Amino acid sequence: MSGRLLRLVCTAAIAAGTVLAPLPAAAVPEPPEPGGRSVAELLTDLQRLYQEAEQATETYNATEEELKKRRTEVRRLDAELSRARLSLHDSRGAAGRLARQQYQNSTDISPYVRLLLARDPQHALDQGHVIGQLARERAETVGRLTGSEKKADDLAREARKALDGQLTLAARQKKERDAVHKRLKEVEELLASLTAEQLTALAEFEEKGIAKAQDKLITSGALSSEREPSPQGDRALRYAVRQLGKPYEWGAEGPKTYDCSGLTSQAWTHAGTPIPRTSQEQWDRLERIPLDELRPGDLVIYHPDATHVAIYMGEGEVIEAPRPGGKIKISPIASYPILGAVRPKEPTSTAAEPQ
Repeated sequence: MSGRLLRLVCTAAIAAGTVLAPLPAAAVPEPPEPGGRSVAELLTDLQRLYQEAEQATETYNATEEELKKRRTEVRRLDAELSRARLSLHDSRGAAGRLARQQYQNSTDISPYVRLLLARDPQHALDQGHVIGQLARERAETVGRLTGSEKKADDLAREARKALDGQLTLAARQKKERDAVHKRLKEVEELLASLTAEQLTALAEFEEKGIAKAQDKLITSGALSSEREPSPQGDRALRYAVRQLGKPYEWGAEGPKTYDCSGLTSQAWTHAGTPIPRTSQEQWDRLERIPLDELRPGDLVIYHPDATHVAIYMGEGEVIEAPRPGGKIKISPIASYPILGAVRPKEPTSTAAEPQ
């Protein structure tokens, strides 16, 4: 994020009671003409842009995870192909030695005639047994050579396909990265078009909306049940608490910066239960639970397309990596439209907490 955008976001945070450096006067544009958009409309636009940026970020994260798997597969296939080629080299060497032996031992006399002319027929029969064993070994050598050639060819095709898939994913990832940059640029342009007064009004308006949504959720009784965290849920939560104050950065998984799902996935990984990387995968693949069964350490998923996630800490609050320009913080659970909640499946036995 540019320094200009960060200064503008910081100015908006003053209204929420955060002590930050004031915006330089030179960076404040002229007020808009009468008849411009209302504070509510501006906030709607800003929230839409933030959500689109977060959606683009989660799409990028999903591709990054798939790309990691493809890279691992390409490395595995390359190593296996290297071993197959060594085996093929050895098989070809053995086949070459076999061909030389056959040439050196060639004769026009058949084994039957040799047996008839032999002074010691039993010795000749014994030799015939040895010759038969050698013939079988030669057949096995040829078979190994044929098998090695086929395996090497198959692996070469598979490795080429995996590499092509990796290159396709890398190209897609670049487009998705550009999409994130575009959305963040639109956020920056909108913020840059506002006065300091409008930024303050936006922050106040947003805080009032969150407080109203939080009060409605609490009074509805949806969060009336307070539960103790599981041992691993407690570890995940304590990991998240230790990250408070660290900056949000899209695509980041720590340890210095995080995006929303980077924080939640790392919290549970450090608790001993790896979970999917993105908020959409967390919503799709983890056990869904009703809000009145929430316990600390569970994950709260936001927006209809599951583009934001936070970790529940109890008493109607969550820890989240909010958005560009923000820092990991404690927020009301109703800060965004709630889609639902999920709980990672924990193993039956728990290990010591990772350091």
